[in-house]
Amino acid sequence: MNTGIRMARVPEATAPRLLEQHLLGVARMAVIMLTRKGKVTHWNQAADELFGVDRGRAVGQSVHTLLRLPQEYQDTFAPSGFPHVWCGTCFVPRPDDDSLAEIAWWVYPLEGPGRIRALALAADVRRLREEGPGLAMGDVLVVPPSDRPAQAETGLRVLRVEPTLVPVAGRDRDRLRRPLMEMLPLMEPDTSEQIVAQVLARGYPAVHVGVTVRLPIVPYWGGMPRALRIKPRVATPGQVREPVHPQGRRHPRRAHSEELENMRVRERLAFLSEAGEQVASSLDHIQTSRALAGVLVPRFADFAALQLLEEVVQEFVLPFGELGDELGDVTTVRRVVVVHDDEPGRWDDTVPEGETLVLPPGSPFVESMKSGQSVHIPQVTPELAEQISAQFTDRDLRPLISDRALLIVPLIARGKVFGNLVLMRRSDRPFFDDMDLDMVEELSRRAAMGIDNGRLYRREVRVVQQLQRSMLPTDPPEIAGARVCYRYLPASEAAQVGGDWFDAIPLPGSRLAIVVGDVMGHGLTSAAIMGQLRTAVLTLAAQDLRPDRLLRQLDDLSQRLGEDYIATCLYVVYDPVARRCQLANAGHVPPILVSPRGQSAVVEVPSGVPIGVGDEPFETIEFEVEDDSQLVLCTDGLVERRDRDLDEGLAVLCAQLTGASRSLDVTCDALLAALTPDVRMDDIALLAVGLDGIPPQDVTAWDLSAEPSMVPKTRAMVRERLRDWRLAEISDTVELLVSELVTNALVHGAGEIVLRLIRASTLLCEVRDDGHELPYLCSADDSAESGRGLQLVSFLAERWGTNRTENGKVVWFEHALPELRPSGP
Repeated sequence: MNTGIRMARVPEATAPRLLEQHLLGVARMAVIMLTRKGKVTHWNQAADELFGVDRGRAVGQSVHTLLRLPQEYQDTFAPSGFPHVWCGTCFVPRPDDDSLAEIAWWVYPLEGPGRIRALALAADVRRLREEGPGLAMGDVLVVPPSDRPAQAETGLRVLRVEPTLVPVAGRDRDRLRRPLMEMLPLMEPDTSEQIVAQVLARGYPAVHVGVTVRLPIVPYWGGMPRALRIKPRVATPGQVREPVHPQGRRHPRRAHSEELENMRVRERLAFLSEAGEQVASSLDHIQTSRALAGVLVPRFADFAALQLLEEVVQEFVLPFGELGDELGDVTTVRRVVVVHDDEPGRWDDTVPEGETLVLPPGSPFVESMKSGQSVHIPQVTPELAEQISAQFTDRDLRPLISDRALLIVPLIARGKVFGNLVLMRRSDRPFFDDMDLDMVEELSRRAAMGIDNGRLYRREVRVVQQLQRSMLPTDPPEIAGARVCYRYLPASEAAQVGGDWFDAIPLPGSRLAIVVGDVMGHGLTSAAIMGQLRTAVLTLAAQDLRPDRLLRQLDDLSQRLGEDYIATCLYVVYDPVARRCQLANAGHVPPILVSPRGQSAVVEVPSGVPIGVGDEPFETIEFEVEDDSQLVLCTDGLVERRDRDLDEGLAVLCAQLTGASRSLDVTCDALLAALTPDVRMDDIALLAVGLDGIPPQDVTAWDLSAEPSMVPKTRAMVRERLRDWRLAEISDTVELLVSELVTNALVHGAGEIVLRLIRASTLLCEVRDDGHELPYLCSADDSAESGRGLQLVSFLAERWGTNRTENGKVVWFEHALPELRPSGP
């Protein structure tokens, strides 16, 4: 049955001709066949040369990992949903020398035979651009591919090379079938015919070549040069010949008509340029859709609606990873934008904006997405309107579409369908002609590319943000003598998400290490580098190094990892017993110290060079702090802006911190409220530390002589101190553990022995000596005479450990405190 619906025009043949022969480009073509999951089943010799991977290694491997394809192009090689041919270029690293090859691709989705689901053709863009393709006329090779620059061979200067498709039909289909057959590997004739038929139905691979040439010119005396004379074409009966002026010039009416046509073309090109800029100005799918509809109505159409596949819309709003990879038989779309020039609200009930609907199979809206071609209905007759409306059982579309010209254009980018654009014109306007179709399809391609770029952009942002969140600390640690509070705000612009990090790390002796860093650059790479550097700092901090030595180790590691590992870093160690801070800086923003009286000042620290620069020493400074002070650290996103430098930002920060003492949470929230810009161009990390100190009465230390008789004396001193602290309940266990550590220092240590007890959230016991050999936990069988001391410590203590000091080592354990009971009368 003739429904009146037709696909937009497909040219009879657009391949160029000369002297009645096809002009064909000639180039080395890589041929790759893939399964549904992107596994390679065929890899020809040209692919070996182009990608630097031999066939034996390629077959059976995933093309994504084999070629290290950019993330945004990986879905193209495993088509799903409404598959379409993808033509484009991308850079692919060669494994043999790590250079980047610019590759032109023609990727055809296939429906078999067997498990073959895609045919990928590829060529070297750089070679085509620098040397130019070879040239053939029909079956005759005129200019073979050359290793010399094209300009030296032909005088042509190639400006650009872009992969494209040439529609073929009629005799052209038969003539171009043979070159395709020759590209394919040896297989059954029926199999190769099936593949070739699918390729020809979608368009023959071609290149759009832009060239300049200095062409010598000779006079024209009429006729043609004898060498180029060919049989003239004879007009068929009834054919109208172009009117010719008696003096050989074009007829005035013909010239006027051509001038009008040229003017129309120029107007359309100007409109296309202006509209294209508006459509491609945003990475938000709603703004892109609204921009496309806005430039078309009312100048080009009376009604415009954009329908995006629900999977596409959901990928913009759901967390990464919650989408299916394939579209089912049911086509669900969301109408994201509706624009028309009728009275406001006229079509709100019929086609409401934001509605999610299921498109009926076989409707022109689905057919345009499946075929990848525009559907043009010059006039929707009442019968056709009835037929289309009947497919939507929940509404009557006849008043909207009857007697209008209807154009449905699919939104396709990188071989993936994102939805369609629906345009209509009233009957008092002409229907859409070929020039209209070309322009709308070009704008739709740009809009689809913008939507896809936004989708990929947001996907990368979610990956970066999840990576950042997974590598940043969650809850602040509970440390005796110190309180920690921090805030983290990612940049407003997703591309600016970077590598800010911070940490609060408990150290032996109830000390606290505080670190803030900022990786130079933004994006996924910076976030990954941040994770590596944070892990390195955690590892180095466990060795209890001086701050300058820790930064030196971190700098050496960064240089070994790569040139891009550049970061600023501030590392502080707070000792709540000594009430002192040690600090080293690697080019980071200095901290602010707030006294208990509310006086704030920038800590004068050596600037240092960033981590990864190398060849410069770091310096550790020490300064005393009062109890109830606050130390505030941040990254430059809080204090630096385009309209003020770092010093001005630090002055503003100090001013905000000056005044009455506040809780850490209130301090952090007040700073962010006062200093955070409306649009954050960089990440912000803020860390505030309350320096409370440990009361002197909760710390006891003894210098022990290195004599065996000191062990029982030490037990007695510990028993007495625990009784004074009302911890007699744990005295027996603690005395046993202390005697084990002291005995270990007497037998295996050297020099003086120092015992220190600290009562905080737990009871901490430290035994120091001048020996450098660290004890370790070992297994001891029934016959062993030693080796059980640390096993006992490991079993009875809540935590224990060892670490080096500048003069030796310290072995420590922690024991849980008993629940305090009210004392009797």
